[in-house]
Parts: sequence; C-alpha cells; structure tokens
Amino acid sequence: MKKSIKIAALALMVSMTAVSCKKKVSDAELTSQATTAITAYPGTSVEVKEGEAHLSGVFATEADKQAAIDALKKVQGVKDVHDMATVTPAAAPVEVNAVDATVLQKVNTAIKDIPGVKAEDVNGTLTLTGSTTSANARKVKESVDALKIGKYDNKITVK
Repeated sequence: MKKSIKIAALALMVSMTAVSCKKKVSDAELTSQATTAITAYPGTSVEVKEGEAHLSGVFATEADKQAAIDALKKVQGVKDVHDMATVTPAAAPVEVNAVDATVLQKVNTAIKDIPGVKAEDVNGTLTLTGSTTSANARKVKESVDALKIGKYDNKITVK
C-alpha cells in the first residue's frame, strides 16, 4: 500500500513538472506567426500582446477582414483577436451627365437653318450658343421648346 502511494505521488509530481516546463511562446514569436497568417491582406498589420492579437489596417471587403480574423484565431498561442481594422467603403457610383446624342441631333436639326447658333453638350447640359437677331432667337427658343427636351441652357447673344 505504501508503495502504491509513493508511486502515485511520484506520478503526480512528474506530471506537474511536465506541465510547468511546457514552453510558453513569446509575443514576438506570436506576432511573427500572426503576421505570416495575414500576408494576403496588404495594408494590414497585427501585434500580439500577452497572447492577444490586435489587428489593424484597411481591408477591401468585410469578407477579407473576417478571413484575417479567422486566420489569426487559428494561430496556436493566440488567445483572442481584437479587431481594430476598417473596411474601405465602396466607392459611390459616379454619375455621368451627358446630353443624349439623339436629343442633341434633334436640336441641331431644328436650328440648322438659323445662322450663328449651335447646340452642344457643355458639362452634361444642353447649351445653345452663338449670336443672332431677336427674331431668330425667338425661333430657336420656340423650336427647342417644341421638342420638349426639358432643361437647357440658352446662352444665345441677341444682336
């Protein structure tokens, strides 16, 4: 009986020694491993303090950011991941203002017989330019209004 208690005590002592001798991974080593885990995401970085990974930087998508977090959680020795990273907001669609080519053609056809006046697309707005007589300016306005094209910029100079 005494012998079995001694053996049990010896086994307990050996197991405790083995657990306490387990090598603890340093934060520097963990940072190196964590950095390797997120190399697929340029513009990002990670630092490990006391076994906790701190992720920072800018990701292209939320899915990329989540994939990086998941990769960091798989690094052995990382206890937790603190997400301090952001996602680049999607660019707003650029609105291109341009006068429809058929509208421009219709206006040019309507004013073709009036000398000195032309229609053009200026920064996405139909613009009438040139100089003409008062009577011809009235004809241009009536012709363009009859087409019901909507808003336009009348910059015709009356002589």
